[in-house]
Amino acid sequence: MALACFGLAVFLFLNLDLDQASFSPASAASSSSSSSAQGVEITYGSVLKLMHEKTKYRLHSHEVPYGSGSGQQSVTGYPNVDDSNSYWIVRPVPDSNAKQGDTVTAGTVFRLQHMKTRKWLHSHLHASPISGNLEVSCFGGENESDTGDHWRLVTEGGEKTWKQNQRVRLHHVDTGAYLHSHDKKYQRIAGGQQEVCAVREKRADNVWLAAEGVYLPVVGSK
Repeated sequence: MALACFGLAVFLFLNLDLDQASFSPASAASSSSSSSAQGVEITYGSVLKLMHEKTKYRLHSHEVPYGSGSGQQSVTGYPNVDDSNSYWIVRPVPDSNAKQGDTVTAGTVFRLQHMKTRKWLHSHLHASPISGNLEVSCFGGENESDTGDHWRLVTEGGEKTWKQNQRVRLHHVDTGAYLHSHDKKYQRIAGGQQEVCAVREKRADNVWLAAEGVYLPVVGSK
C-alpha cells in the first residue's frame, strides 16, 4: 500500500495543484462513521477510487485487452483496496467551461480517466464477456476521446453535488445504460476480479461510492 500511495503522490505532485487537497486513504466502507470523510465534494481534477456498493470491489483497469467484443482495454472490479490501477481522474467533457476545482453536480456529463494508462472509461454496444450485458472498457488517450466516454452523474437522495461516500449511479450517455457490476468473476486472465458492464435498468448493483483518493478543494474555498 505504501508503494501505491507513493506513486500516487508523485503523479499528483507533477500534475495537480495540491496545496489544499483532501487526501483520503480510508475506504468508504470503513469510514462512513467519520465526519471528516463525509461531505467532501468531488471536484474536477480529483483522483479517486469508485467502490461498488454491494460487493465493495473497486473499479479497476489494466493493460489487458478483452479477448472478445471490442478488444479494448478491459475494466473489472478489483477486491484489494491498495492497487494503484484503481485510481481515476475526474475530467470534464471537451468544450466544457468546467475547470479544475469546480464541483460535479447532479445531472452533469463528465469523464473518468484511468490514471495509470490515461485511457477513458468507455462503453458501447459490444456484449460484455460474462453476462452479455453492454461492455465497459478503457478507450483512447490524452488526445483521443469520443462520446462513448461520457457519463451522466445521477445522485441518490436528492443531493445537488457529488460527495465522497455518497450513493451515485453513472449513466452512459450514448447507450442509456448504467455502470454496473456483480459477483460474476473471471477465471483466467483476470482471475478473481469481477465483471464490470453496463445495464439499461436501474438496479441495486449499479450503485457506486467515491472512496479513497485525493480530493481537490472547491475553487474559492479555504
